[in-house]
Amino acid sequence: MNELSHIDDEGRVKMVDTSDKATTTRRAVASARVLMSRETVNAVREHRTPKGDPLEAARLAGIMAAKRTADLIPLCHPLPLTHVDVQARIEDYGIHLESAVSTNAQTGVEMEALMAVSVSALTIYDMCKALDKSITISEVRLESKTGGKSGDYLRELS
Repeated sequence: MNELSHIDDEGRVKMVDTSDKATTTRRAVASARVLMSRETVNAVREHRTPKGDPLEAARLAGIMAAKRTADLIPLCHPLPLTHVDVQARIEDYGIHLESAVSTNAQTGVEMEALMAVSVSALTIYDMCKALDKSITISEVRLESKTGGKSGDYLRELS
């Protein structure tokens, strides 16, 4: 690739023109981890967090965030999302988050999936910070994507 897709001939940032791209079904899955103390994990598991259920609040926040991605990431295209799902699972280390986002569009939904787990993780922090200010958000990453000219992607197990 000799030219940068988001830079014009004068060196200014630009939004990519997707007018000539085919509309295809696209899906992306992203994940994140929220690391917290054993005591905080137990409080979440036992529904003893001061602000209510952080997992359901995080799921809803992630869905809402995916729908607002183009408002926050400057060069993202606004997309008609056909499905957004966020799952939150309690693990020994904290919370595992996974989002799945789908559309029929001319560009992919990777950023929407990443936005969903990122905002979900921040929501868990907000809901649990009274118990544990050392909560750490880590491993925000794309797990897979399908559709589009660049083809499919599946993260290899490491």
